Amino acid sequence: MSELPEHIQETIHRRERVLGPGYTLIYKEPVEFVSGHGAHLIDRDGNDYLDAYNNVPCVGHAHPHVAEAVARQMTAVNTNTRYVQEALVDYAERLLATFPEELSKLSIACSGSEANDLAMRVARFHTGGEGIIVTRWAYHGITREVASFSPTLGAGSPLGPNVRLIDAPDPRLVAPGSTLDEHMRQQVRGAIDDLERHGYRLAALITDCAYSSDGIFTDPPGYMQAVVEEVHAAGGVYIADEVQSGFARLGDSMWGFSRHGVLPDIVTMGKPMGNGLPISGVVFRPEVCEEFGRNVRYFNTFGGSSIPVAAGAAVLDVIERENVQQRVLESGNALRAGLREITKDSPYIAEVRGAGLFVGVEIVKDRETLEPDRALAEDVINDMRDRRILINGTGTSANTLKIRPPLAFDSADVTRFLETFAEVAKNRL
Repeated sequence: MSELPEHIQETIHRRERVLGPGYTLIYKEPVEFVSGHGAHLIDRDGNDYLDAYNNVPCVGHAHPHVAEAVARQMTAVNTNTRYVQEALVDYAERLLATFPEELSKLSIACSGSEANDLAMRVARFHTGGEGIIVTRWAYHGITREVASFSPTLGAGSPLGPNVRLIDAPDPRLVAPGSTLDEHMRQQVRGAIDDLERHGYRLAALITDCAYSSDGIFTDPPGYMQAVVEEVHAAGGVYIADEVQSGFARLGDSMWGFSRHGVLPDIVTMGKPMGNGLPISGVVFRPEVCEEFGRNVRYFNTFGGSSIPVAAGAAVLDVIERENVQQRVLESGNALRAGLREITKDSPYIAEVRGAGLFVGVEIVKDRETLEPDRALAEDVINDMRDRRILINGTGTSANTLKIRPPLAFDSADVTRFLETFAEVAKNRL
């Protein structure tokens, strides 16, 4: 702390005096930014940091097209969904066109937590059940309801008695002679049986399609079909949480669930939707939400208002005009290939995994035992920060490097990242 510039030390002291509980800073040496562009953040002294962590500025920090659209709307009007807004309808039509035709109803909120809260309310209403299945270290939000099925929040935020946990789809957990499909089916079947034993009918299985908090497990595609079959057989619905994996993040599709060839009953999204403006969404199969809509009042003052919708529409413009999905696919393939080459002989790297621009590098004490090494992961994260590249950690032991840059991350950024990571790996891995 004493080594930080004086103005940062003073800001941190002031922050501690006035901010409420739960606020934390990342990195041993916190950093302050005053501007950004693409996948780059600039500190007060003009130093350029490569952002390989922040997914909220989906199409890039301070993207001029998004900024111009928001500024233009701010000088015009900002009304809510109780007034006719052609722009809102245009946006809903464009967004829904990226989904299978069966997913044809959109509700807009402000945050991923709100989206998942609404999704679960609808799921309960539609099914008449209360039981919820999530993965062991899932994160789905911070409202009281959603926190009750977000185990990554820890012991201080207890799970609901109606919540059951299953493995993330880690192929290494599959018993010899079995398959990931069958392993996941058995996990879900066991959770359903235990819920029913305790008097809970299944309402929903909700999964983050990249299993971001569990340690990033994106492959192999295909196992979700067996999972969804079990959920539907028990009368539940499948909610695909696309807050982190959506908007072409995984490269080979716009939405993470598409990689598995399944049709969710409900899809939620947030964070990247407005490139930093607070907007989130829930997409439904109409038969799942229609009765809820007829019987339950739902209105969100800011959800669907003019300014966030302008941001959302501008994000879709950029994804289309800049061929973002192809860039993500190419940059992600190059990034993972480079990381695998750098770490292939390291006894401390269990796996490099992921899809598109969502990459995990699992750090262990030994490749044979796979014992997590959180301390070494933190050293790598902070070494990268010291070299002005931002990443963070994830997984149950926070020993998996989480590499999840804005989708503006291009070939030059990949080269810079890999060259820097190779320096750190030479010393640490």
